[in-house]
Amino acid sequence: MDKEIFDKFSKFINENKAKRKFVQTVELAINFKGLDFSNQANRLNMEIVLPKSKGKITNVVVFADKRDITEKAKQLGAKEIISSNAIPSIANDKIKRNELLLNDLLAEPGLMPVIAKNLGQFLGPRNKMPKPLIGDIENVFKNLSSSITLKSKGKYLPTIHCVVGTENMDVKDIADNIDAILNSVSKKLGKQTIKSVYTKLTMSNALKLI
Repeated sequence: MDKEIFDKFSKFINENKAKRKFVQTVELAINFKGLDFSNQANRLNMEIVLPKSKGKITNVVVFADKRDITEKAKQLGAKEIISSNAIPSIANDKIKRNELLLNDLLAEPGLMPVIAKNLGQFLGPRNKMPKPLIGDIENVFKNLSSSITLKSKGKYLPTIHCVVGTENMDVKDIADNIDAILNSVSKKLGKQTIKSVYTKLTMSNALKLI
């Protein structure tokens, strides 16, 4: 991010932060040109590890039965633990199903088949199937705070949205995250395909960066 854009971005963040009773997220929207998103090869579905994280561990729901996993997940701040016995009832509860979409989902590997059977048709098309809890749980939680997924929302919508940080992060750190995302997208689709880039806080108007 060059100095002129950074100065504009920094001023925007400082003018709009700390105006709500909650910590606002900083969001990014990238609009494309010259791309046929009806062509599967042009659609985005990529995971990016941000250099400075998203500023907080987002709400995490864990599907698990094993005591060691459930206890560790609670220690790390999991919002909710869902046992295998509760999964079928969630499949029939529209409100609960939609609530899952607002969280990061993790699952004990042994529960993936029952999740797929009961919730796969709902979570799969929305790219929200749980990630298996493999290896050190603490590292899995840590990676959640640093990873984002960029996914095209439809065949013909030439835009993507993502979270790049929170208002209480250092502005330079947020800018580094934005640069990492734009560099990754440029390598995937070509810099010339980026038409415009906007940023905003949860409750603010948008600022055009590019």
